[in-house]
Amino acid sequence: MRPKLSIFVPILVLALVLSACGTATAQPRTLSVSGNGTVYLTPDIANIYIGVHTEDPVITIAVNKNNTQTQALVDALKNAGVAEADIQTSNFSVYLNSTYDKQTGQSTGSDYAVDNTVYITVRDLTKLGNLLNTAVSAGANNINSITFDVADKTAAMAQARQKAMENAASLASELAQTAGATLGEIQNISYSDVSPSPYYYGMGGGGASAPNASVPIQPGKTEISVTVSVTYALK
Repeated sequence: MRPKLSIFVPILVLALVLSACGTATAQPRTLSVSGNGTVYLTPDIANIYIGVHTEDPVITIAVNKNNTQTQALVDALKNAGVAEADIQTSNFSVYLNSTYDKQTGQSTGSDYAVDNTVYITVRDLTKLGNLLNTAVSAGANNINSITFDVADKTAAMAQARQKAMENAASLASELAQTAGATLGEIQNISYSDVSPSPYYYGMGGGGASAPNASVPIQPGKTEISVTVSVTYALK
């Protein structure tokens, strides 16, 4: 029986190898590229953090001062045309604050600091400068993070996606031609978009101005960017 077994095993191994070779298939050739599409829009809304900061050695006095100033601020914003739905409290904090002598730098003790910040949306940018001046006059002493945006970006997003696909198609055609191949059908598409970000040109930004004067503001442009990844078959 030993001679029969030694002959049978090599034949079985050879049969398995031939079977594996028979089922192997060539992988299709593909080309993957990325395309970018960017659209610039003129902002029509602004988002701002406006706050009131107060300090006092007595915590109740510090809080009461802040409450009074913040309520005056909110009332002023509403009277200036900001809708109640566009005013949202984003921070309220009370903490112990160390104090120092300005001349010597020596510690003079501590007092209580209170911060109350509201996040507002301004839907009429022509009134933004005057609105900021109104806020300061009403008691706001902390204004930061002014960002500009577009309320409805639906059409702009569609345009950016179209530009991205055209960019991807152009690049894929160029690469395929250089490689001596021909583009086939699209096999896969995926995309991602970037949140709108401020795009400034010329003299951007702005700042506080003299009392009773409108704060100069430059909204610039808002950028919408889309990236697509496209895989083509190659012939």
